[in-house]
Amino acid sequence: MSKANSTRTRERADEHEQGSAHGAAGEQLSTAPREERPETGAGVPAMSVIGWVRWFWRQLTSMRVALILLFLLSLGAIPGSLIPQTSVDDMKVQAFKDRHTTLTPVYEALQLFDVYSSVWFSAIYILLFVSLIGCIVPRTGQFVGQLRSRPPGAPKRLTRLPAYTTWRTEAEPEEVREAALALLRGRRFRGHEVGDAVAAEKGYLREAGNLVFHIALIVMLVAFASGQLFKSEGGKLVVEGDGFSNTLTQYDDFKSGSLYDSDSLAPFSFVLDEFVGTYEKSGPQRGTPRTFEARVTYNEGADGAERKGVIKVNEPLVVDGTKVYLIAHGYAPVVTVRDGKGKVVSKSAVPLLPIDNNITSSGAIKVMDGYKDKDGKKTQLGFKAFFVPTFAGHGKGQMFSQFPALDFPVLALSAYQGSLGVDSGLAQNVYQLDTSKMKEFKDKDGELLKKLLMPGEKLDLPDGAGSITYEGTEEWASFQISQQPGNGWALGGAVAAIAGLAGSLFIQRRRVWVRAVRGADGVTVVEMAGLGRSESAKLPEELGDLSAALVTTAPVAPAAPEKPAASTSTDGDALDATNEAGSRPVHPAEAPAEGAEK
Repeated sequence: MSKANSTRTRERADEHEQGSAHGAAGEQLSTAPREERPETGAGVPAMSVIGWVRWFWRQLTSMRVALILLFLLSLGAIPGSLIPQTSVDDMKVQAFKDRHTTLTPVYEALQLFDVYSSVWFSAIYILLFVSLIGCIVPRTGQFVGQLRSRPPGAPKRLTRLPAYTTWRTEAEPEEVREAALALLRGRRFRGHEVGDAVAAEKGYLREAGNLVFHIALIVMLVAFASGQLFKSEGGKLVVEGDGFSNTLTQYDDFKSGSLYDSDSLAPFSFVLDEFVGTYEKSGPQRGTPRTFEARVTYNEGADGAERKGVIKVNEPLVVDGTKVYLIAHGYAPVVTVRDGKGKVVSKSAVPLLPIDNNITSSGAIKVMDGYKDKDGKKTQLGFKAFFVPTFAGHGKGQMFSQFPALDFPVLALSAYQGSLGVDSGLAQNVYQLDTSKMKEFKDKDGELLKKLLMPGEKLDLPDGAGSITYEGTEEWASFQISQQPGNGWALGGAVAAIAGLAGSLFIQRRRVWVRAVRGADGVTVVEMAGLGRSESAKLPEELGDLSAALVTTAPVAPAAPEKPAASTSTDGDALDATNEAGSRPVHPAEAPAEGAEK
């Protein structure tokens, strides 16, 4: 009875020792900083201020908190995608505020119209940045230390490892170890001989990929931050034949980062020679653009030579680090305004804004200077304009374009006179006509004077006040000129992050030990065992392939004669490897289970 109790006690001790050894070996495969656990005791002393600071730092630099902050950052970006942002389009923001008068004060208090520059988003951004750095630095040091060190020696009992195989061979132990070392190095293991065994390790790229992923996140954060701080972005509408020079006064609208210097604007200019647009004429995709490009002549630098270029959607013109994107297209009717004496007061192409996919457009024609009424008094003229490139015809429904190309252009005008309100000094929309201080021109029926004009036709103003003639149509293109440093770094960081994540997910770090010792009968006993950082079905398969390759150098010895039953040991740890293995290699799947009785 005491002998059975002694055996069970010894088995429990072996299991405890096995678990401790297995856990310790597994911990050595990780580069994660070890958490400091307070020693258990009857009383735990209160932490000082420095202790609390250290505790907060450990929490902030933990992987768990880094993932939480990354998740919060992605959540914080959602309102920036759904709610109009001041940094992108002021007009959309104002329109949103006008429609949602109840939500606007709440959104303004939460800074939801300026998400990416808000206090709360910046706080998450900075905390994530600090967390990643605090997480990477110690892991990098530990990983470099592991790269410079050698794999540890073989555990005392290889049978307790998850993947195990053994056989007997007539080859000398030294020859087996030498062949094993050459085999493992040929399979890209880092190995060396320690005592009576060979220790090898592989899969360091797993930790390297993990570190590359986190470093790439830092690179992306820095790139995005620098892009926001040093960026510049502006828009310009250019009619065919007109040009643009990259100076602040030439922009229709311009926005830049808080650290941007206007002196860093790249010196270049371009002229819109022609806009070319063709459209599908039939089928379910009727009206879809087939050709959509702006042909330009540009100069790089103040005295640069002229060059020809073509700007397409998603194919910008790149000049000295500045990108010129084609973002929109429309039509600009050419109109001539004459006074009562027939003198030309104004002649220009007036861009109108599209309101649908068939480029039905609306806008305003304003004559601010040079016009005098029949009494010789200076006044101003205004015309509300509505343009369709392809008119359906009189009596065929509403006046909306049927096709985006210039197949049947018609311009609808309604006329006003008085003050346009431009002399007040207040900014106003060039595409809208403020008629609060203007009077309508009346037709013979006393209604607002309006008319549909085709190219070459004119609208005569009543009482000899002059006329306006629709001469023809030009096309315009709208460009976005942007300079955003850090895009290349952000792209490189994204590619590196994907590669690092793939390496950390699909590469397994594992260790292999090969022990070769001479048995009591003079025959060499070979043991092979493997340990991975995480459970994987590939580890036993890999160990089986290694053992099959090593058997060619250390072939299996003939089967040993069976010993009498009386010679079976009952007071030791377990049967030795020779009796377990017999004279054949044991596949890792047949290895004794952890803690199993022998």
